[in-house]
Amino acid sequence: MNKIGLRALSQHLGLTEGTVSRAINDYPDISARTRERVKSAAAELGYRPNSSARRLATGNAECIGYVMPWQDGHISEPFLGELLEGLSQTVSKRHWDLNLAVSRSAKDELAIITRLAESGRVSGVVISRTMTHDPRIEKLRDIGMPFVSHGRTLDSADHAWFDIDNFSAFREAVSHLVELGHESIAHIHGPLDYNFAVDRRAGYRRGLLDGNLDLDPALEAKSDMTVDGGYRAMRYLLSLRAVPTAVVCVSDMVAVGAMKAIRETGRQPGREISIVGYDGVPLSEHTHPALTTMAQPLQSAGARIGEMLLAVIDGDRPADHQELWRATLERRETDGPPIAADP
Repeated sequence: MNKIGLRALSQHLGLTEGTVSRAINDYPDISARTRERVKSAAAELGYRPNSSARRLATGNAECIGYVMPWQDGHISEPFLGELLEGLSQTVSKRHWDLNLAVSRSAKDELAIITRLAESGRVSGVVISRTMTHDPRIEKLRDIGMPFVSHGRTLDSADHAWFDIDNFSAFREAVSHLVELGHESIAHIHGPLDYNFAVDRRAGYRRGLLDGNLDLDPALEAKSDMTVDGGYRAMRYLLSLRAVPTAVVCVSDMVAVGAMKAIRETGRQPGREISIVGYDGVPLSEHTHPALTTMAQPLQSAGARIGEMLLAVIDGDRPADHQELWRATLERRETDGPPIAADP
């Protein structure tokens, strides 16, 4: 079917272009009968609005921006693909666009946010991987751009945010390993300027205390959020005189690197050393062996973040849109009792 424009639709109905446009966009000064007639004809004839003209007329960019968090290798991270899929599904339901902005440095992220706001190309912004003190949020507050943060900071009381309860997730992961009989549980944590990394380490430590285990700083290894980082951190843990029997990792990708290091020593992940990841990305189901993980609902999280941002853009109070979801333990093949505890 050939698509028709506003002029042809107006001529077909014998109405002015202004009346037809206002009926399609549900203006209250157009009667319900006229709106129904216009929309029925639009559907029958295959009318498609001129989005550029509509955006120009309303001053609404009908586009949201996602500012990709800066980090080496971040474009290939599986969690981003899942998150963006959900986000794009939500905005497309309103026939809006998603603008993906890729930064080259932390400083560049601030410049991108400023450019997006000044250009008028987006109506709101989503940011991820929040820091404990995040200059991006301060910038967005200053310029008055509607936004939702995927994650919290130490000061998130007045803005919209969506987060997973990282503290509870890692407390649960450690408690699970304690129940399996582990007494030496290590943690590969992320850079501690990120708020999620701080919360996950705090959950790990609380899980140890819950299990009446000592906090040993030697069992905490820092990693960047990459496979290579997990590999290097695990190599350190394997060099300890008393090698831990279990490790909880800040992300699935870090866990993949840790598993590689374990296999290189002739050990089997889940047998000699248990591994628990975090994220629940599809890749974790296909590692060898399959990775046990604390899974977060990435795609549905992206969809919900999009809904929250659209509500803020529509005029809702940002502080009314703050949601904390839970991760769930997905048991696969990399968690088991320590060998000495096997029957």
